[in-house]
This record gives sequence, structure tokens and C-alpha cells, in this order.
Amino acid sequence: MGTEIEDVPDISAEWYREVTAFARDTPEWVRDAAEVATDAVPAILFALLVFGWWRARRGDDRRMALALLAPVAVVVAYLTSEGIKSLMRLRRPCWDLADVVTVAPCPPYGDWSLPSNHATFAAAGAVALVALWRGTAVAAPVLALLEAFSRVFVGVHYPHDVAAGLLLGAVTAPVVLLALRNPATALVAAMRRRPALTALLATARPPAPPRGR
Repeated sequence: MGTEIEDVPDISAEWYREVTAFARDTPEWVRDAAEVATDAVPAILFALLVFGWWRARRGDDRRMALALLAPVAVVVAYLTSEGIKSLMRLRRPCWDLADVVTVAPCPPYGDWSLPSNHATFAAAGAVALVALWRGTAVAAPVLALLEAFSRVFVGVHYPHDVAAGLLLGAVTAPVVLLALRNPATALVAAMRRRPALTALLATARPPAPPRGR
């Protein structure tokens, strides 16, 4: 069966067919779990970033600055991916490969394919999370890779779509964090001196014990 599709590498189309065929033969509960997980993983990463901000309230100004910049980096990466998709206007695999059975419903026409927004979001979120919380250095990248694979597994993206999304998110997030880290740290230092913002930016510190005579 030929797999030549305009603007799609043959190897990517072939892998897409193999992964979706594998998905079709998995138990129904696996397919149902994948369909839920493909949208749940970005939410999990976002929840971890929120928890990272909560932990950063006990840290120094730089740590809190990273916590506040993390969602900014993710949003910038996501908007960049959306802009690229709108410019390139590359078709989804499930629009062209009528013989392929997908786990998830095929997105409507106009929701373009490259790069994968989900993979971009996941990669950017993972990079920001690791920068903020080193204890997630294994879990966060694994979640991003699982998210990328799930987009192919449920049938809505080619492998090269998610690879491009992972690369875009992994490059954009650290650029944003590095570019804005110093001014954000100075801003946090100034904001932490305002009592009204203390609860958002720092934990209440117990009063120092009285000095002995």
C-alpha cells in the first residue's frame, strides 16, 4: 500500500499507519485511557507548575521569578506553534488516510497538523517545570514524551508533527526563561516588599526568637 502524501515524509506516514494499527488492536480500555490521557497530560503538567509556584513561595526571588515565568514560557510556545500551524496549513493524517481507524475523532478541517500544539505545550511545560523544580527531571520529560506518543496513538497527528512540537516547546521555553529571568527576579524582589502580595509570593515567616542576654 502506497504511503506517499504531499508534504509528509514517507517514513512518518508509515509509522503513523503502524502506530494506529497497533492502537486499533489494543483492548478497548487502553484506547479509552489514551483518549482521556492525551488531553489530561497537559492539565497534569499545568497542575505541577501551580504546585511549583506554591513551593517557590518558600524560595528566593529567583525561584519565584521562574515560577511566574513558567506559564508565560508555555503560553509563548503554544502561541508560536499556533502561528506556525496557521502559516503552514498542513493537513491532518486522518483527513487523507480514509482507511485508517483512529481512536479519537478527527479534528475538523482548519485545525492544522504541524506542529502539534499538545506536544509543544507538553515540552515547554516539562522544560519550565524542570527549571523550577529539579525533582521532576525524570517525570516531566516522560510526561511530555507520553503526550507526544499519545497524539499519534489516537490518530490525530503524524510522528513528525509531534517531533516538531517537542522541539519547538523545548527550545522556546528556555529562551523565554533565560531572557526574562533577571528582570522578573528584580520585579519579584520589589513586589515581595508589598504586604498585599506577600501571600502570593512568599510564605509568612515566623518572628525571630528573642536574643539571649
